[in-house]
Amino acid sequence: MTLSSHQRPVRGASSVWLTPPAIVAALGPFDLDPCAAEAQPWSTATTHYTIRDDGLSLPWHGFVWCNPPFGPDAGRWLVMLADHGHGIGLCPARTETRWFVSAIWERATAVLFLHGRPHFHHPDGTRAAANSGAPICLPAYGALGARRLKASGLKGTIWEST
Repeated sequence: MTLSSHQRPVRGASSVWLTPPAIVAALGPFDLDPCAAEAQPWSTATTHYTIRDDGLSLPWHGFVWCNPPFGPDAGRWLVMLADHGHGIGLCPARTETRWFVSAIWERATAVLFLHGRPHFHHPDGTRAAANSGAPICLPAYGALGARRLKASGLKGTIWEST
């Protein structure tokens, strides 16, 4: 998953970008991460589905953390999170796109728009030199998700549905 023009992998290198552990820690704990990296250096949830498991085809349970691959399929993951209705996602704040409108504006309980652009991490856990290259937001589904966004201490602006 290439984040943007600022964050492209070297040819032949991994395109996996891990969520900064401080973000997961501020919002957790989580029961399921359906988009977990293989052999990631820190846990994001009690249960991890990796690319080998195909998290889109498996049942989701509990409070979900969903940092989907950035790209054309991100919307599919966020629709599944919205359908599940109990968790928090991470995605680029592409507020004008069809998937953002249908999966977030029309269905999220709350969204935290992060101030600044986070630095994601490489599969070995090292922090990337460049930031994400795009604004990032955290859509929450359900009352628990909205409460966790508010209590997280993460710097940003929260939007809540009415």
